[in-house]
Amino acid sequence: VQLQACGGGLVQAGGSVTLSCAASGSIFSIHNWAWYRQAPGSQRDLVASVASDRNTYYTDSVKGRFTISRDNTKKQVYQRMNNLQPEDTAVYYCNADVTAYDVTRLLRQNYWGQGTLVTVSS
Repeated sequence: VQLQACGGGLVQAGGSVTLSCAASGSIFSIHNWAWYRQAPGSQRDLVASVASDRNTYYTDSVKGRFTISRDNTKKQVYQRMNNLQPEDTAVYYCNADVTAYDVTRLLRQNYWGQGTLVTVSS
């Protein structure tokens, strides 16, 4: 299973960016999707998540500005980020809790995408 994230870039404060992440491989089902971010010199923190029943979670600092969504058919997750601020500058990583085919069995594991940089200028 591989996760491929894209959509980062340079944006001015107040602007918007949409991140996407696609899963590929011998996937049986994707349970939870999540976006994390890691600013320079900081730990990787959970930003938002969406469960298989589409329940969502947002960290307080992004509530009302970020929206996470998933497309089960395409095996993708998205994060629309509005009203971006310089403190949102970070590398954003997608994360998925996946059950995949492993030869003759199903195996549930957690996977990370490669990260995409979002830079917000003031």
